Amino acid sequence: MIRRSAVAGAFYAGTRDRLHLQVEDLLPRTATPEKAIGAVVPHAGYVYSGRVAAAVYSRVEFPETFVILGPNHTGLGAGASIMTYGQWETPLGRVQIDQEIGKAILANSFVLEEDHLAHLREHSIEVQLPFLQYSGRPFGFVPICLFSHEYAACQEVGQAVAKAVRESGKRVLVVASTDMSHYVSRDEAGAKDRKAIEAILALDPEGLHRVVRREGISMCGFHPTTAMLVAAKFLGGTHADLVMYTDSGEVTRDLDEVVAYAGLIVR
Repeated sequence: MIRRSAVAGAFYAGTRDRLHLQVEDLLPRTATPEKAIGAVVPHAGYVYSGRVAAAVYSRVEFPETFVILGPNHTGLGAGASIMTYGQWETPLGRVQIDQEIGKAILANSFVLEEDHLAHLREHSIEVQLPFLQYSGRPFGFVPICLFSHEYAACQEVGQAVAKAVRESGKRVLVVASTDMSHYVSRDEAGAKDRKAIEAILALDPEGLHRVVRREGISMCGFHPTTAMLVAAKFLGGTHADLVMYTDSGEVTRDLDEVVAYAGLIVR
């Protein structure tokens, strides 16, 4: 199965040459890659959040496989969806799903379902791939799409990911795709997002899940981020760093209604 690009030409450039140049322009020139276990990366259009995503990916050593957890914006498909086979296509080419790790994650989980429909038009995972393809190095990935879930379900998915990664013996980076506050003032976004970021920096998945709900933080991917933190802790993560935080107002100059973006790395 080949999953075609859903947002090429919209969220990022629609041709191979233009996309290659777009990613090249976003990547910092002086970053030093280091080993990492997990990451939080935004998924808006590259003009808004691309520099944050590029800053994160430029600071991590590329693994054999990326497990990418993203939210379900479309409402299609199962509430907790994984694809364990096939290829995803962007203008930079096709990326193979890591069947070994994908099937192991599914076998370890009672929450996840094999489902392609949830991924068909969902952009949160797709927009990560060109940053990974740019280097030309071979890699596999596993896409996991999560709708709204209680903490126990996020915990179960994170544990399933960690167990599969540990048993595979492969070098894997677990990525949570999320934007932060949506359509609030810059001041409100900063104040609310600070609370969510503090939970991520503390490697506190349950605390993140709780504070987002309690404070009404419109962080679209807090379920994937919760699951990533669970997995990262099981895989030996001991600390996290904030790489960059910004918002759409830097581009639009509208500070009354911004969407905010954060990039973090767990090591």
